[in-house]
Amino acid sequence: MVWMLLPLFGLSQQKKKERKGELYFSWGYNTEWYTKSNVGISQPSLSNEYTFVSIYGHDHKGWDYNLFSQAVSIPQYNYRLGYIFNKKKQLGFEINFDHTKFIFGDNQITHIKGKVNGAGFDGNVLFADSIAGSTSSSYYYLNNGANFLLFNIVKRWPLYINKKETIKVDGFGKFGIGPVIPHVQNKFFNQPENAPHFQLGGWNVGIEGAIRATFFHYVYLEYTNKLDYARYSGLKIYEGTAKQAFGTYEMMLNLGLSFPVGKVIQ
Repeated sequence: MVWMLLPLFGLSQQKKKERKGELYFSWGYNTEWYTKSNVGISQPSLSNEYTFVSIYGHDHKGWDYNLFSQAVSIPQYNYRLGYIFNKKKQLGFEINFDHTKFIFGDNQITHIKGKVNGAGFDGNVLFADSIAGSTSSSYYYLNNGANFLLFNIVKRWPLYINKKETIKVDGFGKFGIGPVIPHVQNKFFNQPENAPHFQLGGWNVGIEGAIRATFFHYVYLEYTNKLDYARYSGLKIYEGTAKQAFGTYEMMLNLGLSFPVGKVIQ
């Protein structure tokens, strides 16, 4: 038979070569929900040392309108750069960045406790970007980013692959810790506006689970749910600093590319 002669000519089917590692990169967009939190204000030169108690904040997606008419880095985006270094145990490492935005809810009645203008204060005030009939305005935005950077350990679980190996579905678990890199825009009551540049402003820890569908070996779509806890300190404001800590629930959709790298596994 013909197929029995194929090995003589080196035409027999070879076992598909598999490389030791796998490098991947993805880009996508996100949305967040935040826990209530306290915002501590310290302005020694103004004799202010007070806390906004249990305030609420929201995200600012940016991708839900005019996505294709603005720079890709303006909406809440995220990227992942990872490497699966052990295919037998399906373990990897990942650099994980989320450009998230935290907006102090406008027109919010907030409880303030502490020292204001050198005097004790414990009461409620209106925190609003614009107050009718007044030139006063107040806002506190991490609008150029609450910005979570994590260095993750990654575990992959193969879930499905079709016969032609053109569609593959994997589950991912990720856990990591890293710095936050916020950009604070703020104005408190009648004080001057302050919007310093990006800064290292604390740390965060996160855990996430993802489902990834890979098509034709290289292109994938990944849906992710994430829990993150971030602590900010030393955030620059007018004549002082702010601090804050909050939890985040985040959803992401990413488009990525994956490439086999390293030595061939026999």
